[in-house]
Amino acid sequence: MILKKILWTLKRHPFLYLTRFRLLSKNSNINEIMGYSYNIINDKKDIPNYFTKINDTIFKNDEQISDFDLVKKLGNWLVDNVNGGPGLSVPSEDALKIMLAGKGGVCSDMVQIFNNFCVINDIKVREWGVTRAPFNTDYGGHSFNEVYIKELNKWIMIDVSYCALFYLDGDTPLSVTEFYKLLREGKKVSYKIFNTSIAVEHESIDKNYLNPDNVPFLICNYSNKVYDSFLKTFRPLIPIFIIHFFLFIIGKSYNYKFPLDNYKNIFS
Repeated sequence: MILKKILWTLKRHPFLYLTRFRLLSKNSNINEIMGYSYNIINDKKDIPNYFTKINDTIFKNDEQISDFDLVKKLGNWLVDNVNGGPGLSVPSEDALKIMLAGKGGVCSDMVQIFNNFCVINDIKVREWGVTRAPFNTDYGGHSFNEVYIKELNKWIMIDVSYCALFYLDGDTPLSVTEFYKLLREGKKVSYKIFNTSIAVEHESIDKNYLNPDNVPFLICNYSNKVYDSFLKTFRPLIPIFIIHFFLFIIGKSYNYKFPLDNYKNIFS
């Protein structure tokens, strides 16, 4: 128990948090990220079969469904069946089983399993994170997704943990870069919760999206197959941050791309 507490403290220490950003971050631009998706790195065959089994349960009566309705139904199902809990650093199949058993899962865990479901369903998906610039020790960050909706011919920003979509005017959701550019122009963006069974506090949306110090970054090059392999082999023998650092050393790690901001502002 004491060792677990020590490792938990180390994992969340500001030094490790900032070190991760120094090692993994790259300045980018909107054009550079335009063609990127999680699906490029992760093929259907690389997703554990358990995801397909659960996916068949979610969509068992849906012969034809639009991309937009599919991602909303998936988000609704996950929120209705995952209670959340401690953060997980386990292989993706184990993460999904733990989350469905009501024994864990934070926003980043929800985002990662949502990624895999999107791959199975031929939906292009991205994983985003948000931090503060300058760094704020009181804010631990947040994770969310972006999906490409073929019938809308665009990427849209979606928060699966809150079942939230974001808008300016009309019924077409905003992409991540659209959202942040409009926000910084002083435009009044809004959000809609598409799950009627949950109550989302405005303070959570304000903290994770509307705070003027928030800086979004795209998480790139995350290979579910690679991370599953290393986590199965080395967890719980080796602390998770050491596994991540080893993957960085051998060039198999994910990285952060900042299309709208200079990541060095985090350290100012």
